[in-house]
Amino acid sequence: MMSPPPEPGRGRIIIRIDPDLEAIVPGFLANRRRDLETIEACLKQGDLNTIRLLGHRMKGDGGGYGFDEISAIGGRLEQAVMNHDRPSIEEQAASLKDFLQRVEVVYARENGS
Repeated sequence: MMSPPPEPGRGRIIIRIDPDLEAIVPGFLANRRRDLETIEACLKQGDLNTIRLLGHRMKGDGGGYGFDEISAIGGRLEQAVMNHDRPSIEEQAASLKDFLQRVEVVYARENGS
């Protein structure tokens, strides 16, 4: 079950991640922060294809790490590029930035341990 998208700018976003992923999740999030920098630079340069590729990768990777919202943003980003919808691309970049600034990972198994 996917959780509803967080409201922009409203406190911390708590994501529960299996402790088995603790070694790789910080790197995953660091890579998404780098992607955000790349997206912002590509917007200035008009390089929409790179943004589309990054969105596609986020769409595929996010859920596997427990970040359904990153997958959703990636999918919307990819679609916005395919529609040549620059305002939507900028909106999704802002959504990713907001998410990354507010996300807080709690390592816990589903049963609460």
